[in-house]
Amino acid sequence: MLRDLSGPAAPRVAVLIPCHNEAAAIADVLREFSQVLPEARLHVFDNASTDNTAAIATAAGAQVTHVGRRGKGEVVRRMFADIEADVYVMVDGDATYDPSHVREHIDQLLSQQLDMLVGHRQDDPRDAGTYRPGHRWGNRLLTHVVTRLFGGGFSDMLSGYRVFSRRYVKSFPAMARGFETETELTVHALELRMPHGEVPVVYRSRPEGSTSKLSTLRDGRRILHTIFTLFVSERPLRFFLSLALLLALISLGLSVPLWLTYVQTGLVPRLPTAVLATGIMLCAMLSLVCGAILHTVTIGRREAKHLAYLRTPFWPRQP
Repeated sequence: MLRDLSGPAAPRVAVLIPCHNEAAAIADVLREFSQVLPEARLHVFDNASTDNTAAIATAAGAQVTHVGRRGKGEVVRRMFADIEADVYVMVDGDATYDPSHVREHIDQLLSQQLDMLVGHRQDDPRDAGTYRPGHRWGNRLLTHVVTRLFGGGFSDMLSGYRVFSRRYVKSFPAMARGFETETELTVHALELRMPHGEVPVVYRSRPEGSTSKLSTLRDGRRILHTIFTLFVSERPLRFFLSLALLLALISLGLSVPLWLTYVQTGLVPRLPTAVLATGIMLCAMLSLVCGAILHTVTIGRREAKHLAYLRTPFWPRQP
């Protein structure tokens, strides 16, 4: 039996919809959510659209907020800062995610006291070719890289359908600018070891007249850069230790022949090579020291984020 979300003691539910030129789809998104979740507040964040997305959303009864700086990360930062709720449903405004089970997802989040539920995209039975092979392969690759580096059991890290708790939203330090924000959202949950889960969501074709803003190569490069940046900042000891080991191996490869020659003849025939090998070994030692220092800094940052997370109670709200 699903939880009643309309009573006086029910959680406040906000549906957050980031949009850029989604005039062809936004009315369908709002209509579907109004039908399956009539008690929720619908918020459309218009990200510098040049069509009439905002006007259509307003006419459909949504609260529209204009975000001038382009990029989905900019919108997520604004959404999480401005909207007050107990449960947040974030979904793209392109009508590709089927919301028919959103009430079940909210109930799962609350009953299991999860902080994030990610919609794992499933092919639409009516159109199996909706999820393009290039995007599917890239998503699997990037998700595998993140799970190898940060742990977790996600299978669709780049999904645009997510359900959040209030304590997740109010502790998330949004830094990304574009589509790489999904990577940041995932790593935040993994770094703080938040309870999370995945649910299947049917992924549908876009309505006629709606076009994708995702560039496979450009956004893939940006996501990989974000993963690398997060790896260095959140796992500095592992990164700099790996770098130190690589430099040490290079140094040994250069210096071992010189040592053998010195033992046999008492001479150092290639002095520049010896100097280079010594310099590389010093760099390896410096890398190890940097990793140890930054690891301590990272622990302090992680503790601060965890304390911010703990300051926000899970629903029900405390008096």
